[in-house]
Amino acid sequence: MKRPGPVLTLLAGLLLAAFMLSLNATTGVRNTASSGPRTPAAAPPSSAPPEGPTGSANPADRPVSRSPSPSVPPSTKPVPNADYAGRTDDDSSAVAVSLRDGRAIAYFCDGHDKESWLKGAVRADGTLRLTGKNGARLDGTLRDGGPIRGTVRLGGQRYAFTADKAVKPSGLYRATATVRGARVDGGWIVLPGGRQVGILDRDGEPSTAPVIDPRTGTVTVDGQELTAHPVTP
Repeated sequence: MKRPGPVLTLLAGLLLAAFMLSLNATTGVRNTASSGPRTPAAAPPSSAPPEGPTGSANPADRPVSRSPSPSVPPSTKPVPNADYAGRTDDDSSAVAVSLRDGRAIAYFCDGHDKESWLKGAVRADGTLRLTGKNGARLDGTLRDGGPIRGTVRLGGQRYAFTADKAVKPSGLYRATATVRGARVDGGWIVLPGGRQVGILDRDGEPSTAPVIDPRTGTVTVDGQELTAHPVTP
């Protein structure tokens, strides 16, 4: 009896080869599948806030629109025909202003040797721009029936003042005459409360003016009686 050794060995080899071929085919399919293209993972959402219309991500960096500050409106009331008198802020001088029909005349006086007569127009908003000799100037504002607040520039100096509405006999007075051959020109400011500030000019020489009677306007100059009249434009 012959031994089946070679036949069995051949069959075993064929089975082993078939098994190996089957194993390689399975492994190849798996490797091909695993090595295929991958779907990229979605990027995480950004936490930065979106930019606004101005292109700035931070609202604090965006320009802020502001409404313009309302301007102070001019006076809507008509400029009254009235008289005003007051003192400078340094209390060195007095100022009187008379308003009539859109015109103004003013008098600045320190009661010793410094004075100026000024005149000009009054604007509808109560603004005054008055001028006098030697470059003298008064700038003032009257609003809604209140006092006149302004400045007088005279002799290189600037005087701020406030002039309240004057009730007779307060106000501005002037007398012009010839006394003992001299040309006399006097100006008086009667302040609220009765105090008087004035200068009497004799042929170009100023001095403190004598006191007038504000009820009648009478004043005595070098023994001669004169009458000082209220001043209006």
